[in-house]
Amino acid sequence: MEKTISRKLAEFTYSLKYSDLPENVVHEVKRYLYDSVGCAYGGYHTKDVNIIREIYREIGGKAQASLFGFGDRMPAVSATLINSLMIRALDFNDIYWKEDPSHPSDIIPAAISMAEMVEASMEEVIVAIVLAYEFEMRLCEFATPGVRERKWHHATLTQFVSPLVAGKILGLSVDELVNAVGINGSHNHTIGCPTAGKLTMMKNTVDPMAVQSGVFAALMAQKGFSGTEAVFEGKEGLMDCFGEGWDKSKLVDNLGDKFKILECSMKAFPTEALTHTHITCTLKVMKDNNIALDDIQKVTVTTIARACDILFDEHKYRPDSRETADHSLPYCIAAALVDGQVTTQSFSDSKMKDERIWKVIDKIKGEASMEFEKLFPEKQPSRVVIKTRDGKEYSEYREFPKGDPREPMTDEDLTVKFNSLAENLFSDEKLADIKKMIYSCETMSARDFMTQLAIKG
Repeated sequence: MEKTISRKLAEFTYSLKYSDLPENVVHEVKRYLYDSVGCAYGGYHTKDVNIIREIYREIGGKAQASLFGFGDRMPAVSATLINSLMIRALDFNDIYWKEDPSHPSDIIPAAISMAEMVEASMEEVIVAIVLAYEFEMRLCEFATPGVRERKWHHATLTQFVSPLVAGKILGLSVDELVNAVGINGSHNHTIGCPTAGKLTMMKNTVDPMAVQSGVFAALMAQKGFSGTEAVFEGKEGLMDCFGEGWDKSKLVDNLGDKFKILECSMKAFPTEALTHTHITCTLKVMKDNNIALDDIQKVTVTTIARACDILFDEHKYRPDSRETADHSLPYCIAAALVDGQVTTQSFSDSKMKDERIWKVIDKIKGEASMEFEKLFPEKQPSRVVIKTRDGKEYSEYREFPKGDPREPMTDEDLTVKFNSLAENLFSDEKLADIKKMIYSCETMSARDFMTQLAIKG
């Protein structure tokens, strides 16, 4: 009989070694690790992170793994959820969007927490991170239409990846890895409502929860717990329950020939991924034509149909939470028009009370284009047209955002982003030390790595 999908993934997980990784892949891991740690520092003060941290501090438990920045040590399963949410909290971490969207860096804490627990090296963590990106990104191409278009959340995909990442660090056998996937893949199918309509703290939390439970599934498998092997293609498995349109070759063929992490994107703005090209167009047309805010009569944003559906519904015109605002294209465009930039402060409580935002937001209209829809996901086209009070129109068209592999964030861009997220926590000297440490982390243990990331005093 043909091997199951889970077994093929498990065999690749078990066999991949650090020596198999090209130098450019290792460097790219470090870039995404640097970006993710910066995002975690950005999430340090957020309410959602601190609520869950407080809960786990009250629960207590064995000191196995550390939290980014805080330095608290707690059970690895607990630390995984908090660390993943810290990376995710500002919606500023990486993005891969094909048939489905995902943020592979959400899974990095599954590797680091386990590595601290078993005293593994960062070299081992790097291998596990490569696996996280490889499988998560392949899953984004697995179904047509994707699970998001079927009204499910991409945490549904993450549930199959996180146990492999954690299991790699634990040194699970192929059979144990298969069981871990079967355990976790049986209970994390996440409905799409966390990213629809009025958004709540769950928007950023459902994927970290799928990461956390993957760590627990790997620990269960290590103890001999069994899970469904044919969780993908078997009777009432993922493919059976979700209907037709699956391409197994996208998931299991040519593993190791090249690595998907090289195709992932970084975020230049702390917003939902489909807003980025539109924000870039808006900023450029405003700057190039020296348009004053009071001169604007109307802004028309032409985009793909799914962006209109997700980002222009009625809740997005009067967002009352950070989670809704950073998924509101009208709000993001309004912030760009008002401030000439979109940063983490664009979603602060004070900025969301800025009367200039609410004066301009209703002038922004979304327009779905079937022509643009045909270009997606290979391109993320945007056209922004600003009509001024004198009747003139100014427009800008782009096909992909800054941070896309075709226009990547440079190392300098990443440093600017990292420092903007962490500058209130560290001195300039310490920020430079952290960067140097992350880019040479393969020489360290995971525990030493996390210790160096703690905020002192």
